[in-house]
Formats: sequence, C-alpha cells, structure tokens
Amino acid sequence: MALKPEAFQKCFQTWVASALTPTDTNAKKIVAIDGKTCRGSHDASKDLGALHIVSAWASEEGICLGQVATEAKSNEITAIPQVLAQIDLSKAIVTIDAMGCQKAIVEQIVAGKGEFVIAVKDNQPKLKEAMEKYFHQHLETDLEDLQYRYHETRDEGHGRIDERSYYLTKVPADFAPTADWPGVKAIGYALRITTRADGTQTSEVRYYICRRYMSGKRFGEAVRGHWGIESMHWVLDVNFREDDSRTRERTLGNNLSWLRRFAVSLLKRHPGKDSLRGKMLSCMMDTDFLTEVLSLKGV
Repeated sequence: MALKPEAFQKCFQTWVASALTPTDTNAKKIVAIDGKTCRGSHDASKDLGALHIVSAWASEEGICLGQVATEAKSNEITAIPQVLAQIDLSKAIVTIDAMGCQKAIVEQIVAGKGEFVIAVKDNQPKLKEAMEKYFHQHLETDLEDLQYRYHETRDEGHGRIDERSYYLTKVPADFAPTADWPGVKAIGYALRITTRADGTQTSEVRYYICRRYMSGKRFGEAVRGHWGIESMHWVLDVNFREDDSRTRERTLGNNLSWLRRFAVSLLKRHPGKDSLRGKMLSCMMDTDFLTEVLSLKGV
C-alpha cells in the first residue's frame, strides 16, 4: 500500500527487459490497449465504484507493458493517454477498441511517431458512416475499382470454422472525414464468417482506421492481436479470480492487479507446453520450475 504504482511497475519492467533476448529493434510490435474492471473492488460504505484498470499488452511477446488505474470504465478515455505515455510509441503499432477512437489519442500516437489500428463504431458516427458508405459502394462492384491489400485466414476449433477476410486501402482523396482525422492514412474492413457444426452461419463486420498503408497480413495480425489482451483479461478472471478479490484500497488494488498481469506475462513466456493453470500448479510444487518461470529461462 505504501509503494507508488508507477515505481512498482518500473521495477518489474526492468526485470523482464534484463531477462529477454534482444530482438530486431527496427520491427514495430503490436501493442494492445484495453481496460478491465476489478468487479469485487467496490466499496459501498465509501461510495467507491469498482476499480478499472487500463493496460498495455505486447500481443506477440505476451508481456504487460504498463497500466493505469481509474475509478470507472467511463474514465478509460482519459486513462489511455497516460498508458501511451509509458511506452515507446516509435516502436509500436497500437491497437485500441472503439472507445479509444478519439482525435486526441490519434494525435498523441502520431506525435510519438507510432502507428495505430483503431476500431471505429457508433461513438464516431460521421467517420463510421463515411467508411461504411465507401466500402459498400466498392463491394457492390466486387472491389473492381479499388486498390487494396488483402489477407485471409481460416481457423477450425471448438465446433466451428472461422473465416476472416481483411481489406485495407489508402484514404481516398474525397474522403470527407480527412479534415478531422489528418493522421489517418488508411482505412480497413474486417469480415468474419463463422460456420457452426449444425451448418448455421453468422457474420460480423468491423471497420478500422490506420496510420500506415501496411500489408494486408500485418493489418490482419494487428486486428487479431488485439484479442491477446482480451484473452489475458479472461485468464485474470478464470485462473487468478481477479473479480473475486475484495481489495478496496486503491493503491493496493492497483499494485496487486499489476502483479497478476506480470505473473501472466512470466507464465505465458515459459516455453513449457502445459496449460497456464498447469504451469501455476508446477510453480507451487516444484521450486526448480518456479525458478525457470521467474528467470524466463529458455525464453
């Protein structure tokens, strides 16, 4: 409770940096930013809602880079710039869900010489409407008059088949929102078609703004990479039972939340093939295995 969260996080970030093998410093890494509510942290006697944590997750490395605590999910927009300030944007492709589709956030990433892939939904109605209209017009002609980059994937599992198609094109010259979004250089369209074992199908379309006209494959990796932080949040609830924690003191809750995320990072990076839960049990019963996890041995 007496430790400042920023300093506490920095110690663990240095720990990981010292243990990891250096990689290509020129390659920009996908960094997903998203928030999660610690549902058990509310305190009605003090009129405190549940603590909300906004964190940055390096999707390909499986490492939590930093986090900021807020008092409510509605404050996520103000917390995102604080999280961005903790990372080197010049080496990142930042992915954020629609709540982070804000002009100030885009400007901050651009100023930091970073890239972004940000979802667009109804909170930016004019931008979304313009993107829907543009892509629908070209889809009606099977994209014959559109220059674009494309990537597709097909995944089978859990009794269903997921087929994903990603389209990315440069912002057209007559694109109306350009004046309000000068940092956006490309717009993307992602389609997912899910076929279940009984033959039924569902589809989902999402739209994205991007800083750079990247390859279709990298665009698809960025969109899918954002799922990594959502998966981490699921692990926190299922394996670490974060939602059951009744820690209500804010500094303590922030620091414990960071410890959980750091533990997920260490466990995910261990090369063992066991499940994350299995690795947790091995750490409890085998001191040598625990040492491997803590030292990132074999990574």
